[in-house]
Amino acid sequence: MDDKQKQTLLKVARDTVEAVIKGEPTEVPQSDDPELNAPCGCFVTLKNHGRLRGCIGQFISESPLIELVAEMAKSSATGDPRFFADPITAGELGQLDVEISVLSPLQRTDEPLSLRLGVDGIYIKKGHASGCFLPQVATETGWSKEKFLSYCCAHKAGLAADAWQEPETEVYLFTADIFGADFKDI
Repeated sequence: MDDKQKQTLLKVARDTVEAVIKGEPTEVPQSDDPELNAPCGCFVTLKNHGRLRGCIGQFISESPLIELVAEMAKSSATGDPRFFADPITAGELGQLDVEISVLSPLQRTDEPLSLRLGVDGIYIKKGHASGCFLPQVATETGWSKEKFLSYCCAHKAGLAADAWQEPETEVYLFTADIFGADFKDI
């Protein structure tokens, strides 16, 4: 993805977040760019001075990427259950950072320790329980591969910490094109 495409997606995310927080209507973004109209997964992360304020995404989509970015930006701003009691306010808008992670397709692995820290994200699923970490989580935390997998199982999926080692647990790897900017600079 080139810089112009990234700027377009960041502007879509920023405009959507701003409209939602201010209680204004949002628009369905349009583009003639084939890459922005291709269906793929993404996450939109919002932070205020490094503190997480929302992060929502999905791994696959039949919608164009540009539309999914708007949908995930709206969900990150108002639909992340971790922040229902402390929602983003209009006064925070100038302090937010927006980060978009455009995802590759999920690849199931039988060798979870083959993951590349800081390059691969993980999605772990067992029965109805699931959890994920984007690739940048490993870099931000400094965790080992084992801790990355175990923490995802225990704290995101609600499974036993060592569930990633069980044959009935599905472990998927993915990569992401990650880019972002300060809200006021977009």
